[in-house]
Amino acid sequence: MQATAPPEKTLAARLHFGMAWRWTIVLAPALALFLYTPPGVSVHGGRLLGVFLATIIALVARPVPMGVSVILAMTVLALTRTLSPEQVLSGFSNVTVWLIFTAFLFARAVSHTGFGHRVGYMFIQRFARSPLTLGYAIAAADLVLAPFVPSDTARGGGIVFPITLSVAQDFDSHPGPTARRMGKFLILTAFHTTYTASAIFLTGMAANPLIAEFARSIGKVDLTWTRWFAASCIPGLLTLLIVPYIIYRLFKPEIQNTDSARVLARRELDKMGPLKSVERRLVIIMVCVMAGWVTSPWHGVPNTFVALTGVCAILLTGVMSWNDLLSEQKAFDALLWFAPLVMMSEALTSQGVIKHYSDALFAHTHGWNWIAVLVMVVVAYVYIHYSFASMTAHVTALYPGFLAAAIAGGVPPLIAALPLAFFSNLNAGLTHYGTGSAPVYFGSRYVSQGEWWRLGFLISILNLVIWLGVGIWWWKLIALW
Repeated sequence: MQATAPPEKTLAARLHFGMAWRWTIVLAPALALFLYTPPGVSVHGGRLLGVFLATIIALVARPVPMGVSVILAMTVLALTRTLSPEQVLSGFSNVTVWLIFTAFLFARAVSHTGFGHRVGYMFIQRFARSPLTLGYAIAAADLVLAPFVPSDTARGGGIVFPITLSVAQDFDSHPGPTARRMGKFLILTAFHTTYTASAIFLTGMAANPLIAEFARSIGKVDLTWTRWFAASCIPGLLTLLIVPYIIYRLFKPEIQNTDSARVLARRELDKMGPLKSVERRLVIIMVCVMAGWVTSPWHGVPNTFVALTGVCAILLTGVMSWNDLLSEQKAFDALLWFAPLVMMSEALTSQGVIKHYSDALFAHTHGWNWIAVLVMVVVAYVYIHYSFASMTAHVTALYPGFLAAAIAGGVPPLIAALPLAFFSNLNAGLTHYGTGSAPVYFGSRYVSQGEWWRLGFLISILNLVIWLGVGIWWWKLIALW
């Protein structure tokens, strides 16, 4: 009789093979471009492109944590003298990187004080008069938190999802036969509105400020907090009105009486008690920061330093202690891996690599009407997200090239930058792995993969119609083009 390997050894062998395969697909493009320089690109540009591609693949394949991948990339670029040490570290002086860092600290404050959960239950208690208005209440809670919690994973997965799940279970709706009672509708509504809220605000998703940096360096346009919101508010709010209704029609809850949801919300709010002093201080600080962002074009203080002023106020007023701030690992993790990505993208732009490939990719669009070029570029940008498990990786790998291609095709720079920015968030709804919050919601097991993908594709078409149809009309009305 032939002996079989113990299960633990078989599992270890599979894991070892999987890790070796991941490293192979990560290192292959870097080695290829180190050994062979593509036509039209300098030797240093080819090497930089190789390291950049390897880094992006590593962000998706995850042979090591993201921070490790980008630190390895920085080290390789310096050791091979592809870039100077000063260039390699230049990303850490970028104000956009620090805006992302401070936004994560605001998210920590919202979670630390319990204010995020309070907002969610307050909306449910006040507006949940029917299943549809219950869905709108969840969406509204997410929308209110979005400017200060720059991650659909932290906001949707960490704050809104637990509330949504509690409400679904309170209706005795669980995965399986009872999912249609209420849970399926609520889970899908919460997910498809959380990334829409991210698209509405510059600070709604971690990569949005990075997008603004690309728009500035490539398109020479300034996507301020106010300009971003002015462009997104009408198509965004229209989406938040229509999407829950479509989901309601497709997955109509079997239970129509939502009194128990309001009872649950009231019970949770009673447990929390009145608004605490620390929450009041946080609200005042957030309102002041919001006012600072909105009025930035008038007072001239960059958004980053408005946000840092808010962080100082949070520390000085005792909303969070210094140790609380130091324990926010996501903020420091983002700082360490965003800065090198910004650095590599800027270096690729300055060396002409992005322009070279974007011109080649969409060369056949020259002579087209610019609206047709914009539609083609955006549609391609959206559906290529089926290949990505990270919104940040998608943005870093593709946004600069697609923006450059749209501009080369005659699209006004601002009108090229905006829809690509918004769909960098909206494309998250296609799959159950396309953004950090998707596995959280999908993992609740209320929705099958087939249902998830079919609805995601349907909503992607709706988003294209709203944001490229109503959106372009709205941008013309407010004189953006």
